Amino acid sequence: MENLQNDVQRRHQAKADACRMLSACYYEPEEAFLEEDIFGQLEQALSALDSEYAAAAQVMGACFREISYEDLRIDYTRLFLGPFNIRSKPYGSVYLDRGNIVMGDTTMAVLALYREGGFHVAEAFTEMPDHVAVELEFLYLLNARLGNGHTESNERNRLAELERSLLDEHLGQWIVPFTEAMKEGSCTAFYRKLADLTRRFVLGALRQPGMVLLP
Repeated sequence: MENLQNDVQRRHQAKADACRMLSACYYEPEEAFLEEDIFGQLEQALSALDSEYAAAAQVMGACFREISYEDLRIDYTRLFLGPFNIRSKPYGSVYLDRGNIVMGDTTMAVLALYREGGFHVAEAFTEMPDHVAVELEFLYLLNARLGNGHTESNERNRLAELERSLLDEHLGQWIVPFTEAMKEGSCTAFYRKLADLTRRFVLGALRQPGMVLLP
């Protein structure tokens, strides 16, 4: 039983690390991605969950290195910033609320989840609270706590319920149309690979929250 518990905790921590690195990939590309070894850390985290996804992270990192920062930033701007025709709006409410709007009812709902989990979006963060990077960071926070051996049973159950709510009602519901728009609108292999890996990872978490078994 103790070995099983330790294995579950390790998988939660690996999932947390993967969420943190995936979240970082949705910020503007810069040299720090390589300096901080984001892709190596992502590959290592995913290797504890499924070797196929670790390989996908390795390919994604190779794509990042092969493309100029200028081309990556141009693609990032076209996909997520606009200002005119944003190819892949990275906000949950755009896909979940009627009217293709931001800061809709689902944004308020996910903010309530953050507060319940003790997570607060920094005032310096200028994006919407249902940005894909923020929802991935919240998933990271939940799994980091679930992977902590000192977390009590009642608190563990509460955290697992928050994760289920995030996946069932928010991130898991809009990740497919979002990443499909990414793939369709991208001009670089890096963002197409990022879209694929993000979709498959989140859908894997949706099927197996708490104890993640990627497909």
